[in-house]
Amino acid sequence: MANSIIELQTEVPVKEQGNVFGQFDEYLKLIEKTLNVTLILRDDTLRILGTEAIAPKAKSLIEDLVKLALRGNTITRQNVTYALALVMENSGQSLTQIDNDFICNTIQGRPIRPKTLGQKEYVDMIRKKMIVFGVGPAGTGKTYLAMAMAVTAFRNEEVSRIILTRPAIEAGEKLGFLPGDLQSKVDPYLRPLYDALYQIMGADSFTKNMERGLIEVAPLAYMRGRTLDNAFIILDEAQNTTPAQMKMFLTRIGFGSKVIVTGDATQKDLPKDAVSGLDVAMKVLKKIEDIGFCELTSKDVVRHPLVQQIVQAYENYEKRQTPKRDVLRGTGTYRVKKGVRTP
Repeated sequence: MANSIIELQTEVPVKEQGNVFGQFDEYLKLIEKTLNVTLILRDDTLRILGTEAIAPKAKSLIEDLVKLALRGNTITRQNVTYALALVMENSGQSLTQIDNDFICNTIQGRPIRPKTLGQKEYVDMIRKKMIVFGVGPAGTGKTYLAMAMAVTAFRNEEVSRIILTRPAIEAGEKLGFLPGDLQSKVDPYLRPLYDALYQIMGADSFTKNMERGLIEVAPLAYMRGRTLDNAFIILDEAQNTTPAQMKMFLTRIGFGSKVIVTGDATQKDLPKDAVSGLDVAMKVLKKIEDIGFCELTSKDVVRHPLVQQIVQAYENYEKRQTPKRDVLRGTGTYRVKKGVRTP
């Protein structure tokens, strides 16, 4: 019977146990609770007690985590929770399959890889398509992975320069009241792009290439009137563009260029009721074959686990707030849940 309890065993090297099971066996307890199994560790042998349906999945998950650890990865709670999600969904995918996709190393030698299926799809799409829209909530690695792909293409001489841009939209504070000249005023908006490049390339390499004009970080308004050939171009925070700005940007693209557009439709800083250029572009361009669209979700959040919970909580809240009425065009009535009412 599928519900009968069985025992399986697997090896977990002693030197990797702290990494695989977490501090105070935090991950081990999480696996036990989520999958309803019992894990008993003696030396380097792990006994797994569970149903015939679940015990093999628990064994496969733990072996997956061990492989990741043996490759030099630091196992995080996000790794474990995502591996559990893959098991529960019967996706047939594993963390080691995702981890095989290497992009590049940071300046400290840390490998940059996609960490979720959504991120892997995003990276694969960047490799295949000329223009890619990466849309999703904060913490899904949209900008960071795009930056890593840009640096890799630049190092491999697939492109001759990197251009990073953002709309310098006012998010509560007016630009005119910020101190300094124009560059000083817009630099805070571009700081996340600088930070990512420092981490991937190193400050010295970044500064040298920027002085030579091979790396450019500029507000979106600076793109007008230019043709961008043989470049890797990233437009970040695209939800804050207007339709006119988005059209202007996309028509700058020249030969040999690759473009990544990233944004989070839930975090617009545009004036109330203004239409987002990102929303319009995703509707207008969806049928063009060489343009890819990758929608990341809260499952792809790779920051602190609390961020994933926050994103999910906001998603649930916004779904509940959606008005449950359908305005009837051309009449003075609207539908509520039951019946039709005149305002």
